[in-house]
Amino acid sequence: MNKYRSVTERIHDFRPVEMHPESDWLHAELKHCQDCGIPFCHACGCPLLNAIPEINAAALAGRWGSALSRLLSTSPFPEFTARVCPALCEGSCVQGLHGEAVPCRHVEFAVIEHGFANRLIRPRPPKQRLQTHIAIIGSGPAGLAAAWSLNQAGLRVTVYEKDARPGGFLRYGIPDFKLEKEVINRRVALLEEEGVIFECNVAAGEDISGRFLQNRYQAVILACGARQKRDLAIAGRSLAGIYFATDYLSAQNRALAGESLLSDAYSAAGKRVIVIGGGDTGSDCMGTAWRQGAASVCQLEILPKPPKTRAPENPWPEWPRVLRSSSSHEEGGERRWSVTTNEFFPAQDDSVRVGGVRCAEVQWINKDGRLSPVPVENSVFTLPADLILLAMGFTGVEKSALLPGLGLELDATGSLPCDASGRLPANGVYVCGDAAQGPSLVVRAIADGVKVADILMRDLSIF
Repeated sequence: MNKYRSVTERIHDFRPVEMHPESDWLHAELKHCQDCGIPFCHACGCPLLNAIPEINAAALAGRWGSALSRLLSTSPFPEFTARVCPALCEGSCVQGLHGEAVPCRHVEFAVIEHGFANRLIRPRPPKQRLQTHIAIIGSGPAGLAAAWSLNQAGLRVTVYEKDARPGGFLRYGIPDFKLEKEVINRRVALLEEEGVIFECNVAAGEDISGRFLQNRYQAVILACGARQKRDLAIAGRSLAGIYFATDYLSAQNRALAGESLLSDAYSAAGKRVIVIGGGDTGSDCMGTAWRQGAASVCQLEILPKPPKTRAPENPWPEWPRVLRSSSSHEEGGERRWSVTTNEFFPAQDDSVRVGGVRCAEVQWINKDGRLSPVPVENSVFTLPADLILLAMGFTGVEKSALLPGLGLELDATGSLPCDASGRLPANGVYVCGDAAQGPSLVVRAIADGVKVADILMRDLSIF
């Protein structure tokens, strides 16, 4: 199956690049799933514990309603994970031992979209409303999942979001060509019809205080993410033309949504682009830059190039740490591994704007049981650039006025000091998602939002 639209077509728009699975192909793959003796996909792989074999069996038999019910029993937002999850379940698929894993994510996509297309998914507000009011700070995947779970139990939920629309990183951090925003709008509309209240353009800690939240609500859940960006403190960092990747992606998403115009600063049109960081956010920057009309794109990563197949120390059913190429990588550009960036230098004709980077190759050497990068002698090189995007991940929760207002402070790792259940030292305050676990995956954030909502309800004796 051809997974993506052709490169020549897709780089001219921001519409989804992934194609819907063909029914014959999907049917054949589902048959393979039913040959499995002992499935590992749902327990070893999926953070939501989706009953993948049962879902796949129902889909194979054409019992789409049954497949949907089974999927929704553990996963509140399959339409998100079907599009942006790396499919941890497929890394633990038995068939993947000797070939291609069963495409569980494509099955999930088919099941959930069949449900929407055939109006099997309708607003289901709770039959009884309790007089228990809960505030959730942040409307990313963890906040939405917690809101869904609490609302279904009859609690009165208000979600506060600092941006113009709900969705958090789903809306502002992931490009439209991977996750079209109508999918988020569709789910938010359902949540609103079911009774969840969204208050947008409200910065908790500034527009509303911690004292207000604790006085008005029986409990508060912080689902504010881990958005403190990792910076690169080297010479030339203050030059114009060097930006954080998530700011760049957010600017493009806001422009597509009509929230603001795309400034020249965040446009790659005609520019030589360098992306520092080899993860998903970096590849999203590559795809966005091509669509904006970049002259060239190069992605740098300090880590060594992963192997094409599992290494002996990475056995099945662990997640395979192997070389992966996204749809954006297929669209062109260069990828360089084991490279450290030492200095940004200015353009020849403009001393305040960046003109390129000075880099060096590194070797990873085992020192006292830990791998460390060591510069390779005489390996220094330069790359010209007009736009540099820092996609090196996040270091923890952003500092805000809300935390001291709730009597909270970040620990040495930049995280909120919670127990294993998401409870914080402040009375009636909980934390979930990346703010609790550190930067991770959408599917893990959803699972944690549901878990913390369940714990909160037990603490309040709702069950």
